[in-house]
Amino acid sequence: MLKIMKEFFDFCGEENRKKFFDSIMLSVIQAIFGALRIPAIAILLNAALSGHVTTREILLSFTVMVISVIGIGIVKGKASILQTEGGYGACAEKRIEIAKHMRFLPMGYFNQNSIGSITSVTTNTMQGLENVATRVVMLVCEGLLTTAMIAVMLLLFDWRIALILMAGFAAFLLVNSRLQAASEKISAQKMETDEKMVEQVLEYIQGITEVKTFHLIGEKTKALNRSIRRNAAVNTKMEFTLIPYMGLQLLLTKLTGLAMASASVMFYLNGTMSLYLCIVMIIASFLVLDSLSTAGNYSALLRVVNLSVALADQILRTETMDIDGQSIKPASYDLHAEHIDFSYEEKKIIHDVTFDIPEKTTTAIVGPSGGGKTTLTNLLARFWDVDAGSITLGGRNVKDYSMDSLMENFSFVFQNVYLFHDTIANNIRFSNPEASMDEVIAAAKKACCHDFITKLPNGYDTVLGDDGVSLSGGEKQRVSIARAIMKDAPIIILDEATANVDPESEAELISAIEELTREKTIIMIAHRLKTVRNADQILVIDQGSIVQKGRHDELIRQEGIYRSFVREREKAVGWKLA
Repeated sequence: MLKIMKEFFDFCGEENRKKFFDSIMLSVIQAIFGALRIPAIAILLNAALSGHVTTREILLSFTVMVISVIGIGIVKGKASILQTEGGYGACAEKRIEIAKHMRFLPMGYFNQNSIGSITSVTTNTMQGLENVATRVVMLVCEGLLTTAMIAVMLLLFDWRIALILMAGFAAFLLVNSRLQAASEKISAQKMETDEKMVEQVLEYIQGITEVKTFHLIGEKTKALNRSIRRNAAVNTKMEFTLIPYMGLQLLLTKLTGLAMASASVMFYLNGTMSLYLCIVMIIASFLVLDSLSTAGNYSALLRVVNLSVALADQILRTETMDIDGQSIKPASYDLHAEHIDFSYEEKKIIHDVTFDIPEKTTTAIVGPSGGGKTTLTNLLARFWDVDAGSITLGGRNVKDYSMDSLMENFSFVFQNVYLFHDTIANNIRFSNPEASMDEVIAAAKKACCHDFITKLPNGYDTVLGDDGVSLSGGEKQRVSIARAIMKDAPIIILDEATANVDPESEAELISAIEELTREKTIIMIAHRLKTVRNADQILVIDQGSIVQKGRHDELIRQEGIYRSFVREREKAVGWKLA
């Protein structure tokens, strides 16, 4: 139990940990104020039983009780504020820390770990910690501290009753340790099923078009239904696993209180304890019952707290790429790959690839699907690190650059554009948050999206739906290009940027791309002939290797993949209905 609490406090960070420790110290003071109820009652009882109740005893007892009640109220209020600030502050900082950490993880991490798992940790897990865990930890601490303070207070009255309380307390802690052991395995299952359920729900929502199209409802959504039922079953199993231990804890608590009361009566009957002290000890037994019950009821959740901390730390412990580079401004924007290899898990994706991309030239990458085109561009921008060989920018290994200084040199326009749930203006100024509205409009005009933006209900202040669902594919692409224009990076990577665009939007999109790429180093992945015909060089990738390299006029005269590629595209262009 103490180990779990220590791990939780370490997780919270220095500033928030101090708030929790201050709260615990206040809980000790609160326990002292709570224990004052015993002498307050003792004063009045002693006077009543001796038959000499005077105003002095009444006022003294009343004063001590008022001090106890007011002290508890003030201290508990302050402690609650500190707990709340510590809990929400710690989880907010961890969410930010996780977000920053993920920036420097290799892209392979996001293939191995589903979005559902990451989402579950940053939402469910963190929410559980800030809403429940902090309260659980502090209530358990308060219950144990109050019980310990009452035990100390009882030593001042009768050591025999104090020993009974200590023995009951020790038995309670022993049962609680067994409860934590039983909770460990089932709590891990609970967290796993929580993640799986979130993953399945997200997949269902993201694929809602297919769900409707293929009537995937009711029992047909087997994976979703299974994950929900399994989550319910594990939560039920957890309750049934822990209830016996919780019941035993409660029984021990009541037996301890009963033993204290019974012993007090016995000591009174055999003449070794006065009547007033006997009554005080009986009242103390009820106070103990209340304190230990609080600690016992919430201690079952400590293992969930422990696993929540472990899940968040698991992401933070994931090894990042070497990001301790220097802030470098390259002497030129020439890119060079020297005998690079890259594997994803056991599969070799890129094999012994060497090429040069001089600055302010256009390089087109073509080849069969799955040949490694996108992976190659990801390696250039260091989304992954190569397994062997090296990639240089301006003569310096990309690993020498800090991640931020390296990214300053690249802009991307992807086939599948992601727009944030924010205004169009903020989506465009994403790479330059301080940009003025005039700069935003200028970028939008260059990207050929100013006209359609001004026709929207709130113009540039129109809030886009999730993933920009209120815009067409071509419109989203042009907003993405405006974003890249705003960044004004010297190297532009176009990954199938025009692949899914309707013919009506293509002309404007190509015009926007021409504006974006003027006087830039261009690396494009393309399946359309007219986008690669005028490239300064064409790299033909097949099964992770460069099988052809050259300009269009050179490659078209060679037998190989490129000539087949051109012929297929020419046939597709000339194809028409009879």
